Amino acid sequence: MSDKILVVEDEIALRDTLAYNLTKQGYDVETADDGQRAIEIARKTKPDLIILDIMLPILDGFEVCRVIRQEMNIPIIMLTAKDEEIDRVIGLEMGADDYVTKPFSMRELMARVKAHLRRVRLIRAEIDTEAQIPKEIINFGDLTIDMTRREAYKNNQPLNLKPKEFDLLLFLVRHKGQMLSRELILERVWGWDFSGGSRTVDVHIRWLREKIEDDPAQPRRILTVRGSGYRFEG
Repeated sequence: MSDKILVVEDEIALRDTLAYNLTKQGYDVETADDGQRAIEIARKTKPDLIILDIMLPILDGFEVCRVIRQEMNIPIIMLTAKDEEIDRVIGLEMGADDYVTKPFSMRELMARVKAHLRRVRLIRAEIDTEAQIPKEIINFGDLTIDMTRREAYKNNQPLNLKPKEFDLLLFLVRHKGQMLSRELILERVWGWDFSGGSRTVDVHIRWLREKIEDDPAQPRRILTVRGSGYRFEG
């Protein structure tokens, strides 16, 4: 079965070009030209990946990303005409997995699409494998991490962790007490082909601290190693 990709772009020429090239690669492609329509199609078709422009009619790409991320765990690649860090940061904070700045190379975009879909398949395979083995639970005081179910709790209350937040927490836990550089975290959690910078790690660390620390301003679990990276103390 072909992977389903939703292309959300209001510029007709670019939307048709993306759809044509993706179809040539064997993907099942749906398109939308405004944010509201994108959400409707995503809810109906449950795509495997979304290519999402920021500047859209009715609802912009940031809002579409926020809504979809609350309902679905699928890769979102955002397209932006502005090469500004603030757009990338906002996109990542809304839950985007990657971004591409216009104008972009179609070959580069196709490579990113393949990389994200490959990562999704690997995660699904790992989940299927983990379902066949006994549940592994790790406790750090009031913090509980269920590695098999990919869930975390604080004071027995579930934490609403985004997929990348859980991946990051799990990587930190598995290397408890070790200093981990931003570059290493980026490579192991996001993959070597991710084009975002170390700011991505800092943003997700901040989100994690807000959820697992008693006082995020004075963290006791995820410590900053000045000039180097981070260390998880449990």
